Amino acid sequence: MRTGAVRLAARAFSKMLDPLLQQHNFGAHRPKLAVTCADIPTRYIDLLKQNCDVTVCQGTTRTDILRSIAGAEGVLWLTADRLDGEALDAAGRQLRVVSTMTSGMDYVDADEFARRGIALGHTPKVVNDPVADIAIGLMLAAARRFHEGRLKIANGEWEMRPQWMLGQDVPGSTVGIVGFGGIGQTILKRLKGFDIGRCLYTGRRRKPEGDQAGAIFVDLTTLLRESDFVFIACPLTSETANMFNAETLATMKPSCVLINVARGGIVDQPALVEALRKGTIFAAGLDVMTPEPLDTNDPLLLLPNCVVVPHLGTATQQSLLDMFAITANNVLSVLAGGQLVAPFQKT
Repeated sequence: MRTGAVRLAARAFSKMLDPLLQQHNFGAHRPKLAVTCADIPTRYIDLLKQNCDVTVCQGTTRTDILRSIAGAEGVLWLTADRLDGEALDAAGRQLRVVSTMTSGMDYVDADEFARRGIALGHTPKVVNDPVADIAIGLMLAAARRFHEGRLKIANGEWEMRPQWMLGQDVPGSTVGIVGFGGIGQTILKRLKGFDIGRCLYTGRRRKPEGDQAGAIFVDLTTLLRESDFVFIACPLTSETANMFNAETLATMKPSCVLINVARGGIVDQPALVEALRKGTIFAAGLDVMTPEPLDTNDPLLLLPNCVVVPHLGTATQQSLLDMFAITANNVLSVLAGGQLVAPFQKT
């Protein structure tokens, strides 16, 4: 990141956080905060230090993280390490609030927070745009065989004939979205510019936002059977774990493209590898997988019809700024006697 861009980002963050720090009156008390990851611009941390005593974890292991949060009143939990009773015990009884810097909360024991009366925040909505953007990128890359084409060039297999490397068309297609929350709805907004034929969606219930957008609520089987593109945008829960398995993948069209920007655990990965090898589905675009980081010898990486990126959904400069500001706002608001700006509500 260039120096000018760094200064602009810091200035923007200052504009977001300065009023917040002025708004929250801590009196003579300086709250003790813990930040569980050091990979945050120092200017952001320096702003917090104006009104708070801040400990930043310099290590990357769980032991390092748990040691760093000891004695904290508020924690900015910036990693995907399990946030459970063990972590809360490590912090101590004085802990009042924790905010993650994610929308998905599958790694958090929300019930334990409720039992202890500790406020729990996260960063929904702000992730909708960047994640939807990468979903569209993966759709195009997988449908038009970007990865396979790159391999062809590298291997000297470039052919000059009309039917070589034909991909799938987006205009006029039927798109299925599994999970029609903020991310799913934003994906559909992006797709409006591609002149798709229709949009199907599935989830717990029909939503007025779907009606307003002209999307059709259907069951999962119908969605998989009729869709040319399937986007996974639902949370990982006990109900959605391995939702995409050998049986459900076999329901999809052989020309279908699967895009996952939610969580890797929603897909039975060995079953997906087999489906891609056999041509059960045409291609896949994955921003999430199991485990993360993915093993360098994982069979997914050997498939020409699978586009894999390393969980880059929210990895933009503006997203980092927005997410950190909301995370900080959540914690500071509670410590000043107020409410969470973005509370996590288990459904």
